[in-house]
Amino acid sequence: MTIQARAWLALLLPPVIWFLFEQGLSALLHADCSRSNIGVAWGLASLAVCAIAFRMAWPFRNRGSDLANPWLARLALVATGFFALAILFQTLALLMVPPCVR
Repeated sequence: MTIQARAWLALLLPPVIWFLFEQGLSALLHADCSRSNIGVAWGLASLAVCAIAFRMAWPFRNRGSDLANPWLARLALVATGFFALAILFQTLALLMVPPCVR
């Protein structure tokens, strides 16, 4: 995989993972609200994928790297942190608020 493709993948992967996390969690809890433990595992797996995206962009953040535009890697790092934080907050909310309360 080229350096440019890795940087773009690191930028685009976290929002896709966040979207899949939210949609999967919504479908899961709408079908059976007692399965919140699967939602927590889903959140931890999503955070792990965000960490992989962060690791992909980390070596290219400096101006001396092989990437022609290091801003792309820096933007990917910020986006990864932002979406990982959103996934973390939703996962923590699953642990704090019982999903079966209506």
